[in-house]
Amino acid sequence: MNSQPNPLRTLDLFCKVVDNYGDIGICWRLARQLAHEHGLAVRLWVDDLVSFRRIWPTVDTQAQVQQINGVTVQHWRSQEGEFTAAGVADIVIEFFGCEIPPGYVEAMARRTPKPVWFNLEGLSAEAWVEGCHTLPSPHRSLKLTKYFFFPGFNERTGGLSFEADLQARRQAFLAADEGPAFLARLGVTPAEAQACKVSLFCYDYAPVHELFSAWQASPVPVTCLVPEGVGRTAVESFLAAPMTAGSVATRGALSVRVLPFVPQTDYDKLLWSCDLNFVRGEDSFVRAQWAGRPFIWNIYHQDKNLHHTKLNAFLKIYDPATPAVIDLNRAWNGACPGEPDWHATWQTLQAQLPALNGQAEQWVQKMLANGDWMDNLLDFAARRAAEDWKTAENELK
Repeated sequence: MNSQPNPLRTLDLFCKVVDNYGDIGICWRLARQLAHEHGLAVRLWVDDLVSFRRIWPTVDTQAQVQQINGVTVQHWRSQEGEFTAAGVADIVIEFFGCEIPPGYVEAMARRTPKPVWFNLEGLSAEAWVEGCHTLPSPHRSLKLTKYFFFPGFNERTGGLSFEADLQARRQAFLAADEGPAFLARLGVTPAEAQACKVSLFCYDYAPVHELFSAWQASPVPVTCLVPEGVGRTAVESFLAAPMTAGSVATRGALSVRVLPFVPQTDYDKLLWSCDLNFVRGEDSFVRAQWAGRPFIWNIYHQDKNLHHTKLNAFLKIYDPATPAVIDLNRAWNGACPGEPDWHATWQTLQAQLPALNGQAEQWVQKMLANGDWMDNLLDFAARRAAEDWKTAENELK
């Protein structure tokens, strides 16, 4: 019997889209990173190719199987289907606890050796995450074990995901001062580029009207760059026109410009080019941190306002969080104990932006020290595979 551990060459990642762009946004980044940086044969199972296409325009929404950027993309149409043990990957990942097809799970149980099976969980700074990270969960009837793997903000979690060359690309972009040319390609005028530039990506329930009101009365000009379709009701009210890419209007100190929905790689450049970023969900939330810029987080709504607990847990550990950053984050998420003073909070925060940039850069270095989420996951998978292989050898002796 070969005593070498399972080489772990293939990986299946299952993604169900709930939060339009967040779920597929994260999974697509992970799939590309696992294929390009780790040489794995990655198959991404995704149920919503239309949302996928918004962040990666080459996606064919009609294809059952397609190759994109070194990743096999499989349209996950239903829970039905027949699967063989040979068709199961070395590593299987279900994202955010999505239920993978029962037939696939049964095929996992028939496979020798068993795949290393993960449930990738959501990002949270809450203390309980550290106790649940890498916990095993035996299957109720099959000889299979699933492991919870949490991203996080310290060494007791999986860390945050980042590509190996991400910081080098960002530094090169900034050193070459590519921001103005990049924004110009999106239609931003020189006058708009001279203002305080803010990217806006939020859920429809965010209080955009209140924010726009504060920006209209801002002591400095503000240019708000918002992707087409985001905050539609408030943005169209401000524009007094349909929200289409290229639309722009100015009222008071505020100019709102509608951008086309850009691919993931260009979204990073947008974050790098702005003075302040409003982000939502998890994918853009993480990218905003790697951008080294101050940001405001619109957190995905949960029953009983559990998202407020999640928000406050993060604000408690986020080093650049001044009182103005905390106040605006809470106001943006309906988590203020009283009535928010949007005008005063914005003026205070705007004055702090230069100093917050430096603190955001320090936060980047602190997060980098925890290692990359996928590096950490593959290290764990390799250890599990080696232990399983050793156990199998001992059983044969």
